[in-house]
This record gives sequence, structure tokens and C-alpha cells, in this order.
Amino acid sequence: MRKAIYPGSFDPITNGHLDILDRSLTLFPEITIVVAGTGRKNPLFSVDERVALIREVTAGRTGVKVDQWPGLIMEYARMHKISAVIRGLRAASDFEYEFMMASMNKQLNPDVETLFMMTAQNLYFVSSSIVKELFHYGGDVSAYVPPVVYQRLSEKIPLRVPKK
Repeated sequence: MRKAIYPGSFDPITNGHLDILDRSLTLFPEITIVVAGTGRKNPLFSVDERVALIREVTAGRTGVKVDQWPGLIMEYARMHKISAVIRGLRAASDFEYEFMMASMNKQLNPDVETLFMMTAQNLYFVSSSIVKELFHYGGDVSAYVPPVVYQRLSEKIPLRVPKK
């Protein structure tokens, strides 16, 4: 069976992530969303919170698993006999970084292919960072995240209303 992983920080998962996941499920019968280490990022949600949130959001999707991994994603792929990595691209600016990462991953594990998918046109500008910032300043992010994510954001981020 062909299996793929969809790694990322998912802090939080957005409708853009879900768009990539749903289209990837037409290509792979099993996809594991891997909540990876955040590196230099300062996450809003803990790894356990992100995993729980993703499990809740994807509960109705067949073929989706959710896991966490603090190390190199190619090591995870090797350990779990994964043949492909799914990566989403929002804009041309994403491509250079993703291309370098895919090239390094190919050096680390030549048996794994990286597949790039463009996010849907109506979501290409959505990122977890933008969602958090927009929400923080009182912007409506309900079109960009699942309802449960919106609820969790409201529990985590104090709403900042500009002073007049």
C-alpha cells in the first residue's frame, strides 16, 4: 500500500492544510499528518494540543492518521516505510525553501519522493502565522480555519482591540 506523510508544524491547522490533505487522499489511501518540531518558531499550541486538534478536525476522513515526531522527517519515513512526503505550496516564495528541503531529504532518504501541491486559489495567502496575527488583532479568520480551531484560538489568544 502506498503511504504518504504530510509533515508540518500545523500551529494551527488551517483550511489550506485541509485542502492539501483532501486532494492528497485521492492519490494515497493512507496519509499520516506528522506534527514535526517547530524549529525556530514560537508555537501557540503545544505539540499535544496540535495533535489533538488535528485528530478532531480530521476525524471524519478515511485513511488519515496523526502522529508527532521531534526528529528528521526522513528518519520517520524510513521507520514507517513511507514512500512519499506531501508539501503544500502557497506562493512562488515557498518554492525555493521547499525545493532545498526536498533536495536535502532526497540525500537523506533516496527512497522517498516529495510531492508538491498548490493550495487552492482562495486559500493561497493563508498561513498559520497570518491566521494567528489576524485573529489577535480582531480580524475574522472563520473562513480560513475549521470551527473547532476558531474556538481554540479564542481560548488562547487575547483579542487586542486598537485604542481610539
